[in-house]
Amino acid sequence: MPRPKCHRQICGIPDKNYFKPRGIPTADLEEVVLSLDEFEAVRLADYEQLYQEEAATRMNISRQTFGRIVASARKKIADVLINAKALKIEGGKVTLNEIAFCRRGKGSRLRKNHPSL
Repeated sequence: MPRPKCHRQICGIPDKNYFKPRGIPTADLEEVVLSLDEFEAVRLADYEQLYQEEAATRMNISRQTFGRIVASARKKIADVLINAKALKIEGGKVTLNEIAFCRRGKGSRLRKNHPSL
């Protein structure tokens, strides 16, 4: 029996949570779901350009777990781009973190009472 997943700390929920190729009706698209912790891992690793150790500390997880999460997220994003699929960002066991190092710029809007959490 696998260990239960711990809540991962994230800095915010994205303002936009659905992306699709232009010109293709949504009904005709296959959908890929990117969890909120995967979104946060990509934000920290690729957008913020943090080393995995620092990013893992911010999410309150081990570096190995962070590596697995970011690898899974990158694979899903590549699948969406290469195969013209829709991307939906939602779900996952996460906790909003309001510590000072959380940026409140594009891509990570802080929402205290978000209904999906």
